[in-house]
Amino acid sequence: MVRYFHSVTLDEEKCRGCTNCIKQCPTEAIRVRDGKARIFEERCIDCGECIRACPNHAKSALTDTLERLGDFEYTIALPAPSYFGQFRRTTTPEAVLGALLAVGFDDVFEVAAAASVVSYVVRTYIKEREYARPLISSACPAVVRLIQVRFPSLLDHIIPVESPMEAAAVLAKRRAAAKTGLPLSKIGAFFISPCAAKVTAVKQPVGRHRSSVDGVLSMSEMYGLAVRHLKDRPPERGLQISAASGIRWGRSGGENAEVGTGERLAVDGIHNVITVLTEVEKGRLSDVDYLEAQACVGGCIGGPLVPENPYVARANIKAMADMVADKPFPFTEEEFRRFYESDFMFLEKVIEPRPVMQLDDDVTKAMMKVQQMEKTLAELPNLDCGSCGSPTCRALAEDIVRGLAYETDCVFKLRERVRDLAAEMKELAEKVPPSMEQPSQNDEPGGSSADIAAEGAGGA
Repeated sequence: MVRYFHSVTLDEEKCRGCTNCIKQCPTEAIRVRDGKARIFEERCIDCGECIRACPNHAKSALTDTLERLGDFEYTIALPAPSYFGQFRRTTTPEAVLGALLAVGFDDVFEVAAAASVVSYVVRTYIKEREYARPLISSACPAVVRLIQVRFPSLLDHIIPVESPMEAAAVLAKRRAAAKTGLPLSKIGAFFISPCAAKVTAVKQPVGRHRSSVDGVLSMSEMYGLAVRHLKDRPPERGLQISAASGIRWGRSGGENAEVGTGERLAVDGIHNVITVLTEVEKGRLSDVDYLEAQACVGGCIGGPLVPENPYVARANIKAMADMVADKPFPFTEEEFRRFYESDFMFLEKVIEPRPVMQLDDDVTKAMMKVQQMEKTLAELPNLDCGSCGSPTCRALAEDIVRGLAYETDCVFKLRERVRDLAAEMKELAEKVPPSMEQPSQNDEPGGSSADIAAEGAGGA
């Protein structure tokens, strides 16, 4: 059995079994059993929806700490484009990057700069290659895993291009190695992440053998540390190299804007993504060349690990991008082309589906279980109330077939069962064993008084 790493963790002591999380999970990966949430690891895509939905803060994201910096001789911070959106509009990108050096990093490299490289590669790919339409962005790891779990027929639509995070790690390490003379193994690249899915993408990558990123830090924690150092030291000139279009990747629509070719569609929010992917699966969006799909509402600025309100962050992103509107792209046309022709910008492996929907390894048994599941579903109320601890009645029917639940877990079926038992108990209570039955008046010895009277009259 395949073991999956998950950055989303559950604190059972805080869990109250409220079922809020099971209704929000896009892959039906959560159940509530014995008053506690349970996560099916093969279905979880680490999108972080349960982190947002839990009122008891029982779900959290597992990230690295700054102690990991001690494992390397030279460390590089890789701030996501959405990181700039966490700071006030009067703060310059240069000051934000300078604060990261004050926190303890030896160098910084903007993921926004790598985003421009990815945009060039995608744009060239659309122009020069044949592909299944629409191509789906590979930048959001939660969406990639969603397709693995719920839309495996669309895996060949995912563009085989690396994410800006991975591209940034490679470019940053190469630049640092050239500057310091250190081997790559002694250089650590740490991504500052808005979401839990990026942690999983590093610890257990999809489409590649090993991630080039050495650690993932929570954006909320890094913001708290960096904001204290914004005025500690003057910003160092030359830290900020990304173009405005790369910074705009931090919010929904920014990727499509920089790709800038073909028919494009952007969708954000995991449940909206599911709706659009369903349309793609039905063949209704074949006129679209490129689909930018992000699991968080608003894009990465809406991630579960960001401290700022996403609407405020969107305005901050725009202000930051406007500050560097005249900034040229960080690489020349020749360098962009060389990156496109390099292997590191493309996925190393074919993305495989996750076998989470099959009921049995044996096809015959699986078909029988499907029939049993449909029969069980027909007997359930189809209200999808979630009181049983499963997100929907269909999910409960599947759990019953898998031996993970009982029909009486449904409160309505339980009430029917209790009512039937009550009626049966009442019927049993009214029955008396023959040895305990009281004889009726007609059955008394000597016959009834009417019979005796009749006999007396006849004798007279």
